Amino acid sequence: MADEKCVPFDANNDNVILEVKNLCKSFPLKKTITGKVTQELIAVDNVSFKLKAGETLGIVGESGCGKTTLGRAILKLHEPTGGNIIFEGKDITKYKKKQMREIRKKMQIIFQDPYSSLPPRSTVGGILSEPVEVHKIVPKAEIKNYVLDLMDKCGLRDYYYERYPHEFSGGQRQRICIARALSVNPGLVVCDEPVSALDVSIQAQIINLLKKLQEDLGLTYIFISHDLSVVKYISDKIGVMYLGSMVEYGTKEDIFSKPLHPYTQALFSAIPHPDPDVKMNRIILKGDIPSPANPPKGCRFHTRCPHATDICKEKVPEYKDYGNGHCAACHLLD
Repeated sequence: MADEKCVPFDANNDNVILEVKNLCKSFPLKKTITGKVTQELIAVDNVSFKLKAGETLGIVGESGCGKTTLGRAILKLHEPTGGNIIFEGKDITKYKKKQMREIRKKMQIIFQDPYSSLPPRSTVGGILSEPVEVHKIVPKAEIKNYVLDLMDKCGLRDYYYERYPHEFSGGQRQRICIARALSVNPGLVVCDEPVSALDVSIQAQIINLLKKLQEDLGLTYIFISHDLSVVKYISDKIGVMYLGSMVEYGTKEDIFSKPLHPYTQALFSAIPHPDPDVKMNRIILKGDIPSPANPPKGCRFHTRCPHATDICKEKVPEYKDYGNGHCAACHLLD
């Protein structure tokens, strides 16, 4: 049993590029005539972590658990409703659009759908040149050579420069999206399920490309995904989300070798085994995820947890460190 409140990150602050403290994001559903919010959807609720430069944090969970909203709130594409975002030692939570303009060069996102995230009327050269020109990354005369070099790093041929997005396959389009994100030399990249829309063979190519770019350019990733096998391959640390909350957090080795939270255990039991003769002890969760607009009292997972007790229905479990920064929020662990 751990007595101290969980600090889900290393105590040593050296080389920390991003610190998220009690981040919250809610969306109003109903308002009165005067504008007072009477009902809201809580998408992200008190999420905290630290991320060191060069690391990859994998965020996993079911659809609707708030993974994408968390990533967008960190980048301030969604304005947070609570908590703090500290990037490179600066609290950017209250930054206005003008102040964020300089930060945008350092924080980028790769969207899930490579088909809808590229402007159809722009050539690849135009798509990659625009952010370089807007943020004045290199002198105007050097932009084309800069873009061609970037395309080469991302596995794109130079003659693609004059082509349009509709002329490419899904994997090639995602390479263009990766090149666009890297065009302004960011330090932090949020990868929002970047391979979920691709064929399995193409997924492996894109994941290997992301790992190579991370090694070559010293990138830091927040990797959002449903695919636990992909997360295990690319991540250093893993955060498990359920209904807007981080229910477990730790290193990849700790999370996969000894998952603490019942929800994490259920997720991992669903990972297919390559040997068809191996019988998996599959944990089947009953019921559906409760609505984030009306979350259950106490532990949010108690409505589906096979081990729930009376205290789970009444009291919110405390988020604690159970050794080596491996944190979880569950009454059963006490």
